[in-house]
Amino acid sequence: MFVRKFKKLDKFTLFILLCLVACGTVSIYGATKDTNLEGLHINNIFLFAAFCIPMLAISRIDCRALPGKLLYFFYGLGTGMLILVKFTGENINGAARWLNIGHFQLQPSEFAKIFTILLVAHMLGKREGMKLRLVQDLIPICIVFLIPTILIMKQPDLGTSLVFVGVLLSMLWMGNVRLLYMIAFLSIMVIAIGTILWLFHTNQELLAKVVEPHQMSRIETFLDPASDPDKSWHVKNAMRAIGSGGLTGSGGYYIQRGFIPYAYSDSIYVVIGENYGFIGSSVLLFLYFLLIYRMVQIVMESRHLTGAYIVIGIIGMLVFQIFVNIGMLIGLVPLTGISLPFISYGGSSLFINMIAIGLVLSVSAHKDEESLS
Repeated sequence: MFVRKFKKLDKFTLFILLCLVACGTVSIYGATKDTNLEGLHINNIFLFAAFCIPMLAISRIDCRALPGKLLYFFYGLGTGMLILVKFTGENINGAARWLNIGHFQLQPSEFAKIFTILLVAHMLGKREGMKLRLVQDLIPICIVFLIPTILIMKQPDLGTSLVFVGVLLSMLWMGNVRLLYMIAFLSIMVIAIGTILWLFHTNQELLAKVVEPHQMSRIETFLDPASDPDKSWHVKNAMRAIGSGGLTGSGGYYIQRGFIPYAYSDSIYVVIGENYGFIGSSVLLFLYFLLIYRMVQIVMESRHLTGAYIVIGIIGMLVFQIFVNIGMLIGLVPLTGISLPFISYGGSSLFINMIAIGLVLSVSAHKDEESLS
């Protein structure tokens, strides 16, 4: 029975995961070589090996059968940790996002992503594919997303809070939301973005009262880089470094001389672009494409909606993080703190992403089972 369960694991997904973590480990080595952080790539290997245990354990459980009370408990636990961060969180670089547990630092916002996805998948699954009702379904689901989003924004962590918006949109769309509601939701987002742009060009004093100072600085740097060269140097150097990589990569001038902050974590895509060029970047994006494509196949093959919604939420989470992380380093979106899945160094991030893969493997292993026991 034990062996048969593991034979049903999706080997292709596991292979892509292994390739991505290998790319991340090599990139972390390139980012920390000859620095005081040298050796982080070894830690990354140990973390991956350790996190394989819970990932494989979750893959054997039929996650679609988790009781609603347990999912509400997990969601409450995640929300509680976010509240705890506000009062006892470790402040690093002006942001309180971590909890100290012994010798480890835990980032509750990463756990909140998975807990929220599981709960909303359960809520959507109860509708059995029927249109979502405004009061009974849509508003409660939006509230479930809104609570952790606001708490994370207060840390402040705009990048992670926006991930929840991306996940919400993907799950609602596949959850059979009425087109009118989706248009209204998107219209509100467009109006909000348009208002920020209008205030930036007409009344920056009023805009400064609405957004946090660091957010105002990033908006200004994104829309008008020439306004403060000191604040935009991170993105400018990142773009120069990626461009200097050419087709096959260069010697890593910008990385080696410390022009790229957090090159081993949030800015690790710059390491790939500079050290391995267009070919290295293309390989990474192709691996992401294969992973997402396989997840879409699992959604289409699943005979139970709750499982499909879980994978859809994970797809939304990964796609949004990939787009924002790479986009901010090539000047497409404002600079924000968000990791590149399976590539950036970070225990909480890697753990949650591997738990997400465990959930995908679980849905894949049970995709032929129409009813739950």
